[in-house]
Amino acid sequence: MVDKTLILRKLANFDEYQNQLSEFIGITIDEYIQDWKIQRIVERTFQILIETGIDIANHIISDQELRIPISYSDTFKVLQENNIINNQLYQSLEKMAKFRNLIVHNYDKIDSAFIISILRNNLDDFTDFKNSVLEWMSKKK
Repeated sequence: MVDKTLILRKLANFDEYQNQLSEFIGITIDEYIQDWKIQRIVERTFQILIETGIDIANHIISDQELRIPISYSDTFKVLQENNIINNQLYQSLEKMAKFRNLIVHNYDKIDSAFIISILRNNLDDFTDFKNSVLEWMSKKK
């Protein structure tokens, strides 16, 4: 049985991280480039947010005895295959998982314009993920 308390706690953390990132939506690329502290806050918070989503997905996968994912991005594919998230959301979250790898492994320097674009255009994907998980949980009563 799904540990709803655990998932709800992780979703509350998810909201917190998303709200923290939203504080930087208005930042310019130049401001971002010139302030290493902002870079660190944004990149690390993205990492934590994405990893929290992966944790939630893995909890669902384990609980429901779904196929074992072969990568972080495949974790979201498993949810899509089982109609927990839709295909469009899967495609976005797959990219986020790959983005997380860039942040963690610091492959080259991450393009600041890319980070700002994600801040401005993709934070709602995390809300969509949260809503999909909550909808799925409501059906599991």
